Amino acid sequence: MSRIKRGVVTRRRHNRLLKKAKGFWGQRKNIFIRAKETLLRAMAFSFAGRKLRKRDFRSLFITRVKAAAEKRDIKYNKFIFGLKNSKINLNRKVLSQLAIIDSNAFDKIVNIIKK
Repeated sequence: MSRIKRGVVTRRRHNRLLKKAKGFWGQRKNIFIRAKETLLRAMAFSFAGRKLRKRDFRSLFITRVKAAAEKRDIKYNKFIFGLKNSKINLNRKVLSQLAIIDSNAFDKIVNIIKK
């Protein structure tokens, strides 16, 4: 059987990983094993970070809707309860955009809920 030399494939794989590790500190950017460990950790953090970002934005949307609702003399929990009862299916992101950009539409929603 003939021998298969794998230097090119391995080097390509290493270089692809080291390219992702560019900007890391010390050996973490140029030693393959250290870079691989660091990248695995970084990817885990970035995955968790994406989940945290969703949580943070939901909190921001709730704060915006609460401020807009209280400006119109209705509490946030009554506002959300009224939305559900009147079968208005708008999520908090859309509600916060309405509160900021189109206050007339938000006023109409509040009037529907108060009835």
